Amino acid sequence: MFFKELFSIFNTDSLMDVAYKRSFEMLILSGNMFKESKSSLREKDTNQLALDIYKQDMEINNFEREVRRDLINHMAVAGTEEFNSALVLATIVIDIERLGDYSKNLVDLAKSHPSKLLGGVFEEDLQKVEAAVLDGFDRVPNQFKNSDVEDAKAFLKEYNWVSKICDQHVNDYINEVDKDLSSGDAVALAMYYRYLKRIHSHLSNVATSIVNPFDQIGFRHSIVKKKHTDG
Repeated sequence: MFFKELFSIFNTDSLMDVAYKRSFEMLILSGNMFKESKSSLREKDTNQLALDIYKQDMEINNFEREVRRDLINHMAVAGTEEFNSALVLATIVIDIERLGDYSKNLVDLAKSHPSKLLGGVFEEDLQKVEAAVLDGFDRVPNQFKNSDVEDAKAFLKEYNWVSKICDQHVNDYINEVDKDLSSGDAVALAMYYRYLKRIHSHLSNVATSIVNPFDQIGFRHSIVKKKHTDG
């Protein structure tokens, strides 16, 4: 796999290695941000936070710029030999930065909906999606750090249903399927499902970078198709 070649470069004493380790730190930070923002929205009747999510988001943004600078400086010395590796990491770090943005969006949503947000008739499905995202934040950083191709494949196959169910329930809220929800709760839940879908998609994009060559980063069709073929 191409990522294994990239991984071997990351274990050298170079600016590329520094950029790789910084990207891993960004993944851990974004996971902490999501857990705290989710807690504020779904588990508390106040929007008080143990973390300063906005400060954490700024830190992730600064890390992204550091990664870009390190990649450019490394390429200035290494030449074009490691150009593909730099492209892979530059692509991944965009997805990681977006994870922080969506956690910040969740905090903004919690401020607009200060009481605990409940899922109504779709609460069970909402908890399943949340569990999938939390599992992603637990597994994808380790896949990235250890070049764990097999677990990345397993993660992508296991949760290929997340986007579909998120879209389905957004449409359910638009069509007022749950008659007991207030309009405010319905809007908040539709937004929450949309954010969860995007967070999961960005985590999946990082996982695809471990499985696929550069031109297939972000694409999961071949992996899902193989699952169906295997029965």
